Amino acid sequence: MLNNQIKASIIETLSLTLQQRIELISYKSCSGGCINEAYTFHTSLGHFFVKLNNGALYPDMFLLEAAGLNLLSSQNIIETPQVIAYNNNLDSAFLILEFINEGEKSSDFWFDFGSRLASLHKTSSNRFGLEQNNYIGSIKQCNDQFDTWTDFFAQCRIEYLFKQAADKGLLPLNLHKSIHKLFLLLNDIFPKEPASLVHGDLWNGNFMVNQDKHPVLIDPAVYFGHREMDIAMSKLFGGFNQVFYEAYNETYPLEKGWPERIDICNLYPLLVHVLLFGQQYITEVTRILRRF
Repeated sequence: MLNNQIKASIIETLSLTLQQRIELISYKSCSGGCINEAYTFHTSLGHFFVKLNNGALYPDMFLLEAAGLNLLSSQNIIETPQVIAYNNNLDSAFLILEFINEGEKSSDFWFDFGSRLASLHKTSSNRFGLEQNNYIGSIKQCNDQFDTWTDFFAQCRIEYLFKQAADKGLLPLNLHKSIHKLFLLLNDIFPKEPASLVHGDLWNGNFMVNQDKHPVLIDPAVYFGHREMDIAMSKLFGGFNQVFYEAYNETYPLEKGWPERIDICNLYPLLVHVLLFGQQYITEVTRILRRF
């Protein structure tokens, strides 16, 4: 249950941001993932979605999430919840978002979603990474900028997390040799493409369907990277409907051999899961490294 001080702070922030007096009618807890508390606030101006966490444990998490949502939204391709406001209090940080009324998937939902993601990936940059670091889940995500995908992937996606996992005793150090052997192969594995704007954490829990039956992206971990990272992540926990991939390829065809690169791309989210959930993911990391 929220204490009165936090509730008052959220309503005050809403009132100041929207420049009108807003009153809280009721609120209820809802699913917000494993990091944040989440609530639906029913107010005199309608419903809002509110996420809370400890700002001391996760500095600037909501500021960076808001920036990611705004970057995706600014492309006018795939919808995201509108960012209303955020507060980075050390003990009770919060993020206020538009409340999305969920709808049912239409018959062409997956085709529409695949086409839109492909169009989003056409948003490019001349460098891989982002101007600021952010988060993937509760893990800090390194977005140092590089001129090549292979350098960025090696340093900011694999080496960065492997060192953390090894330092915590979660991964055996002898895997380091296998990882560095993999790095030598990356130029031959990945096709050279422009840096694409990616969602960064695109599994089937990070999109919604709104009442207009359109896809809505939530909980991004954005950066400019190889677009196959989103495609691979979408297949990690069950995959999306096959029509999604067919539509994607009609709009922005993937380079030959992309299914064989899925495992390499998914080394990154698997290392994230090693850090978040422990050693049960080591077997999969080791399997991928042995394969290559």
